[in-house]
Amino acid sequence: MDNLQEQYCHFCSENIRKTNPFILNILKNLDEEIQKGLEKGITLSIAGNNRLVPVQRMTGEDFWLLSKVLTNQSFIIVYVHLCVSGLDVRYNLISDVGAYYAAKLLQKQPYITYLNLMFNDIGPDGGELIAKALHKNRTLKYLRMTGNKIENTGGMVFAAMLQINSSLEKLDLGDCDLGLQSVIAFSTVLTQNQAIKGINLNRPILYGEQEESTVHMGHMLKENHFLVELHMCKHGMKNYGMQQLCNALYLNSSLRYLDVSCNKITRDGMVYLADVLKRNTTLEVIDLSFNRIENAGAKYLSETLTSHNRSLKALSIVSNKIEGEGLVAISQSMKTNLILSNIYIWGNKFDEATCVAYSDLMKSGRLKPDNTDVEPYVVDGRVYLAEVSNGLKRHYYWTPTYGDAYDHASTAGFALVPVGQYL
Repeated sequence: MDNLQEQYCHFCSENIRKTNPFILNILKNLDEEIQKGLEKGITLSIAGNNRLVPVQRMTGEDFWLLSKVLTNQSFIIVYVHLCVSGLDVRYNLISDVGAYYAAKLLQKQPYITYLNLMFNDIGPDGGELIAKALHKNRTLKYLRMTGNKIENTGGMVFAAMLQINSSLEKLDLGDCDLGLQSVIAFSTVLTQNQAIKGINLNRPILYGEQEESTVHMGHMLKENHFLVELHMCKHGMKNYGMQQLCNALYLNSSLRYLDVSCNKITRDGMVYLADVLKRNTTLEVIDLSFNRIENAGAKYLSETLTSHNRSLKALSIVSNKIEGEGLVAISQSMKTNLILSNIYIWGNKFDEATCVAYSDLMKSGRLKPDNTDVEPYVVDGRVYLAEVSNGLKRHYYWTPTYGDAYDHASTAGFALVPVGQYL
C-alpha cells in the first residue's frame, strides 16, 4: 500500500477507530502532490487553527494513527526520501498521549528535521518523553513546544537533553511556564552546547524582583560564541537586567538577534544599550517593543546610530511611550546611517513633525514601505501615519489565511537573521 490515504484508513479500521476527516483530506492532497512529482523538504501541515477548511482537531489517538503512517516502512522507503522533512501539528489537542507517540516518531522516523507541537495541551510528563527521545535523535533541527505547559519539571529535562544532543539547532520553549530553576539550567548548559543557534525562553514564571534570569543569561552570553538568536520576552526585565545583558554583549561575537520585548526597560536601560552598540558589530536585529524607553531612550539610541553603529539593520520600538521629539531623532539618524533598513514605531505618540519625517523618508526611498509598520496618508493637507501589518515577527503565533507565512515584510527578523529553515 503506497497511498497514504489508504494506509491511514487501513490503520484506523485495523484499530477500530474512526478516521479524522481533516487528516484524511490533508493526506489525500499530499498523495496528489507526490504523484505530480514533489520536491524534497516539504512540511506536512495539520494545523488545528486552519480557517479555510472544516477542522476536526487531532487528539492523542489521532496522532497515534498518523504516526503509524509516518513510521510505516513502505512510507519511509517510497516517500520520505522524496518529500516529508517536517511535521506541523500546531493548535491541536494531542496532549501527553500524543507526546508519547511524538517521542516514538522521533526515535523511529530518521528524516524529520522540523517538529511543531505548539499549543497542544502537552504537560510536564509529555515534555519529558519528547526531551528523552532527543537524547538519541540526530536529525531534528528545530523543535517548537510553544504554549505547552511543561513547567519547571519539563524545562529541567529539556536542559539536561541539551547536554547530550548535539544536532538540535533551534528550540522554542516560549509560554511553557518554565521556572527560574530551568531558566538557570538552560543558561548553564548553553555555556557548553555548541549546536544551538536560536532559543526562545519567553514568559517564564518568575517570582521576586532580583532579575536573576538576566544575570545567568548574561554569564552565558560571555561564554557562548555560537548562539545567534535569543528571545527573552516577558522576563520582568528592568534596567539592571538590561545592564547585565549589555555587559555580556561587549564580549559576545555571535548574537545577531536580541528580543527583549514586553519587559520593564526604561530610558536608563537605553544608556547601556546605546553604549554597547558603539562597540558591538554583530547585533543586527533588536526588538524593544512594549517597554518604556520614552523620548530620552530614543535619543540615546539615535545618537549611537548616527555617529557610531553601522551593523544594526532592524530596530523595533513599538509602544514605548515615545513622543515626536524621540521619533524624529530616530528618523534623522536613518539619514546618515544607511545600514539601518527596518524601523517599527507604531503605538507611540505621533505629532505632525513625526508624520512628516517618516513620510519624507519613504518618499526619498530611504525607508522602504515593506520595512516599516506605518504608511503616510494626507487629509486636508496634513500628513498622518496609519498602521501596516509589517513587523519583526508578526506570524509567530499564527500564519495568514492567504499569502506567504514567510513574507519578509511581516517576518523581517527571520528574513534578516534566518536561523534554520522555519520561523
